[in-house]
Amino acid sequence: MNMARFLMTAGVLSVVPFPSIAASLNSMNDVGAALLACWTPPANSDNSSVTLSFSFKRDGTLIGPPKTTAIHVSGDDKARKAYVDAATKAMQDCLPLSFSPSLAQGIAGNVFTLQFNSPKK
Repeated sequence: MNMARFLMTAGVLSVVPFPSIAASLNSMNDVGAALLACWTPPANSDNSSVTLSFSFKRDGTLIGPPKTTAIHVSGDDKARKAYVDAATKAMQDCLPLSFSPSLAQGIAGNVFTLQFNSPKK
């Protein structure tokens, strides 16, 4: 797996109920599922999405804050900001993640992206 250019999106991941965020994560699909399990879209944000870019340290925390790389939210700047803030909060609420030793070995410093979606109407 080319970890440096790994792209996680909600549409690609098969999101299944994640048993415990405290459990050791073995793959980037596990990481994506764990982060999305913390996600609650803001009210009245149907058909919206934001993509965040971020990097992890080996200890499961972030290297700096996530950056918005794409956003599709109807409404004004306040609605867009609320959506980005909710996605960023979901990530912060899940951290630190617990990586398996093999995942921790290759994850540090690589840039990943994750798309947070609202239900489609």
